Amino acid sequence: MWFWPAGRDDLIEVQRELAAAAPGDWTPPAGDPLVGGCFACFPRGHTGRGSAGDPAWAAAALIRGRHRYGHYLTIGSAGAAYEPGLLALRMGEILEAVVRGLPESPDVLLVDATGRDHPRRAGLALHLGAVLDLPTVGVTHRPLVASGEPPEDHAGAASPLVLDGEVVGFWLRTRSGVRPLAVHAGWKVDAVTALDVVRHCWCRRRTPEPLREARRLARIARDQSRPHDERARR
Repeated sequence: MWFWPAGRDDLIEVQRELAAAAPGDWTPPAGDPLVGGCFACFPRGHTGRGSAGDPAWAAAALIRGRHRYGHYLTIGSAGAAYEPGLLALRMGEILEAVVRGLPESPDVLLVDATGRDHPRRAGLALHLGAVLDLPTVGVTHRPLVASGEPPEDHAGAASPLVLDGEVVGFWLRTRSGVRPLAVHAGWKVDAVTALDVVRHCWCRRRTPEPLREARRLARIARDQSRPHDERARR
């Protein structure tokens, strides 16, 4: 049973164990899978590493093809300051809570975090999948430690992201004329399958729709709660 460690040293040990785990490979179902996305955000103007206790708004959304199947929102707090490679301490618990609140479990979950592209091969996208026992794919704006040449400038173009000789993800250009996204292998999902999942997601903009919808909902919740927070401080 995987869990969220409370401190830096314990998390590093769990990450090493996750990297060595062999959970089996996920096979996408026939037809359009039910794809979830989850996202957490912090107060506007938030800069630097932040700190434990920072207010956090999280949302998760479900989409099959171009149809929305439900969402869930929650408000909580950061578990720690941000530190590269240790994002699970800051956001792991609130992301778990918001995904567990969904009306049904997704076939695969998109996470705004890395997976195998990590100093210990176990970023938050992979860790969250292990805790939830769900296949996961990381989707970020850039790699963490992997590297690779950018893809060609047309929708669907991809190029590998490599770490110590291993392909741990791909650059993917979801639309022509926009910057590519980094797509990461996660829990039960290898890099090629992760790429296929995101390629087949609906992308009205640059970001695949399940993750984009979760981000939109989390930011709306943050902006709607801000006036109440300001009144409470007066």
